[in-house]
Amino acid sequence: MSRISFLAASGLALVIPPAQVAIAADYLSVDAAQRGLFGQADRFDEVVLALNPEQKQAVTKLAGPQPPHRSLRAWRAMRGSDVLGYVFVDEVLGRQDMITYAVGIDATGRTSAIEVLAYRESHGGEIRGTAWRRQFDGRQGLEHLRFGTDIKNIAGATLSCEHVTQGVRWVTALWQVTLRTAPAAAADGNPHTVGTAGAVGAVGAGGTVGAVGAAGAYGAAGAYGAAGAHGAAGAHGAAGAVGAAGAVGPAGAASMPRPAA
Repeated sequence: MSRISFLAASGLALVIPPAQVAIAADYLSVDAAQRGLFGQADRFDEVVLALNPEQKQAVTKLAGPQPPHRSLRAWRAMRGSDVLGYVFVDEVLGRQDMITYAVGIDATGRTSAIEVLAYRESHGGEIRGTAWRRQFDGRQGLEHLRFGTDIKNIAGATLSCEHVTQGVRWVTALWQVTLRTAPAAAADGNPHTVGTAGAVGAVGAGGTVGAVGAAGAYGAAGAYGAAGAHGAAGAHGAAGAVGAAGAVGPAGAASMPRPAA
């Protein structure tokens, strides 16, 4: 039995015909990826993800081991007042350089096929193939996003396959912890901060307005925190923007360092 036949029979790898050496290049814009993932959306509202320490710990525990990441941006896909889902653009380390990819998660938590926006490695570009990318389509829950079990490897592109899969696990865990029940943002075109409601405080037991995030969070009209939220001021909100020191990257992109594998 040939090596290809053995791998196909055993299910250990997704066998794809050999391709030419990949040349580092940008393949897809963010706008094109958004439209490809949620074609029925009439707008995409950028979301600044503000995680408190407890949320960061929960995401890390759910997602499991991670490769180095460089940045993460997220948008809410809207059709009128309906939330269709979220688009995430993430960057993970391949073998030596970063891979930029996009994935959508719909309102029920199902992932889309991924889109590769930029691939900068000299080898392993087979992950851009439709067959491999479609393995993510319709997955719901982290128990269905296991590398080597649910998402098959491509011979010669192991690190790229594994690291992108781990990245999608991180994004899925992030959605579960911070966005699963988040309300829609105001339609003013500005990024809005998503965080947690204020913790219950001695004074906040009966309906004190608990604003989410530090004062001056993006979008005064779009900041989350309804009347009656517990807590005088959300304990999990100060310096709420994501980053090494709570800083938000250029153009509102949330820079999210993650644990190295």
